[in-house]
Amino acid sequence: MSTYRYREDVLAELWKYGVRPAPQTPPELVRGFIRDLYRFEIRRLRDRYMRAEFAKGEYFDKVVELRDKYPVLALVSQQWVVHEGD
Repeated sequence: MSTYRYREDVLAELWKYGVRPAPQTPPELVRGFIRDLYRFEIRRLRDRYMRAEFAKGEYFDKVVELRDKYPVLALVSQQWVVHEGD
């Protein structure tokens, strides 16, 4: 079984969502979970827009704000862990 040592900055971001991967948890699995959470939130935002809860002009800013809540998704899963020699 492989073990992974997650970067401290990545762990801090994951903790914001209550995610605390074990050393045996593959980063691909954790990233997929975070990506699914982001997708859920973006769909919920779209649904709110479709219900006219806010103006069209606000939608873009809200999408950017939501994207900025998930900075770890800008990294590929291999960048989430410390590699030998790093």
